[in-house]
Amino acid sequence: MVTLPRARIMSGMRPTGRLHLGNYLGALENWVRLQDEYECFFSIVDWHALTTGYEDTSAIREDIREMAVDWLSAGLDPDRSTFYVQSRVKEVAELHLLLSMVTPVSWLERVPTYKDQLQQLAGKDINTYGFLGYPLLQTADIAIFKADFVPVGEDQLPHLELAREVVRRFNNFYGPVFPEPQAQLNQVTMLPGIDGRKMSKSYGNDIGLAATAEEIKGRVDLMITDPARIRKSDPGHPEVCTVHSFHGAFSREELPQIEADCRAGTIGCVQCKRNLAGRLQAAMAPLQERRRFYLENPGRVDEVLAAGSEKARRVAAATMNEVREAMKI
Repeated sequence: MVTLPRARIMSGMRPTGRLHLGNYLGALENWVRLQDEYECFFSIVDWHALTTGYEDTSAIREDIREMAVDWLSAGLDPDRSTFYVQSRVKEVAELHLLLSMVTPVSWLERVPTYKDQLQQLAGKDINTYGFLGYPLLQTADIAIFKADFVPVGEDQLPHLELAREVVRRFNNFYGPVFPEPQAQLNQVTMLPGIDGRKMSKSYGNDIGLAATAEEIKGRVDLMITDPARIRKSDPGHPEVCTVHSFHGAFSREELPQIEADCRAGTIGCVQCKRNLAGRLQAAMAPLQERRRFYLENPGRVDEVLAAGSEKARRVAAATMNEVREAMKI
């Protein structure tokens, strides 16, 4: 019986500190599912972290380890997927350089997030080629593994379209080396922060993947609820309640009853928060158990990153041999 090769997935995250539940539902939960169906390459993209944080790299090595522990805790399995440190695969940098020779600057300048982030980060000096060119570095990340699909949110689609245009242009010049990667839109459950804004470490409104049961309870207690509801018996408006948003992600089967009880005023916000805290603690218990294992066995984390990076480099080296042959260099 012939086993057909599986389609290949590639994605990555910048190591900028510990991950939170928004990262888990927005990407990691999906990655865990994908590794059963695809050949997966997941990168801790430390070079990308320099595009907006090049002035202080003192924490980057620890952040890489923290991210690896978060990934392992979330359920990524090094026996079913390859995850690696971007900077340990030097071939990515070589391909980035070669792709930069054929990529018009205007293509990079038109990426929507470029001007948006220049405005949002106006207080930082990010008028660098590294920042302008980071979508091209993403292209190299994807193309070096000849990825068939890239799991992305809608906000990343312009970056993937750039990648498709760049590899198409390269193939037109030098022959069909790279497939054009296709988007696989994430089925994302968007979680707000505990204050109702977007969940972000910079806002201090996140619930970390490493949070203990007591920390989870404390964060849930701080969540914003329906401001118009003064007494327990007042009818609630779950659509404006942060607690309800979390129930939508972690209490899906009970959600109709939770909504009905809230609107009828038969459950108070305190009890609703208590119920949510229990749900979160139960959902995160397997993650905490895996985390304890890797914290108690730090050498295993090093082994996983070393083996994954070595495997990734072998695949990347084979691709670069094809690239050099196609370009006659």
